Amino acid sequence: MIYLLGFISQVLFFMRTLLQWVLSEHAKKVLSPTICWVLSIIASYLFCIYGWFRNDFSILLGQLILYYIYIWNLNENGIWKKINVVVQAILFLTPICAIGFVLKNGNYFVPNFLNNSKIPIWLIIWGSAGLIIFTLRFGYQWIYSMRRNESLLPVGSGIIASYGVIRVDPILILGQSVGFIAYTRNIAISRKELKTLSHDEPIYE
Repeated sequence: MIYLLGFISQVLFFMRTLLQWVLSEHAKKVLSPTICWVLSIIASYLFCIYGWFRNDFSILLGQLILYYIYIWNLNENGIWKKINVVVQAILFLTPICAIGFVLKNGNYFVPNFLNNSKIPIWLIIWGSAGLIIFTLRFGYQWIYSMRRNESLLPVGSGIIASYGVIRVDPILILGQSVGFIAYTRNIAISRKELKTLSHDEPIYE
């Protein structure tokens, strides 16, 4: 059941990536469709639950960084205010409640997440580093979008995939392997767009 939950979250992440990729290919520029952020928040919520049951600190850390960026993008696209208030409260408060539980029950969290014999500390650091690097793109996207007052997607995955291999986690391996192609293509589209813009700029004498 835990793997099924993780698989569902990765399918949603994949759908988000695929939609963004296809729409960007069609527009010849990197887009940030609203549906991608809707899928992102649902997938992230489920993936957090998966990480909790897997006692995986790296997954929780990565998703915590991303989670409220997804909510910000939903709000920026006018979707957040259309969500039922109860659902809003659940989505917004769940991570905060989880953090409160961790702070109050350190005797449970530390041995299960940070001092787990099945996950050596070096692997936790390696996986966390990969997820932080991976999530930096969304941090940049957030700052980039705030400056322009709209949700945009400007231009680690390998580290996370290797972490998944070492942890024998098929969910992480599947998720990163599928996304890697789309991330690479986004970079190519972005570079092509920049070249086109530079060629279209007028030359002043």
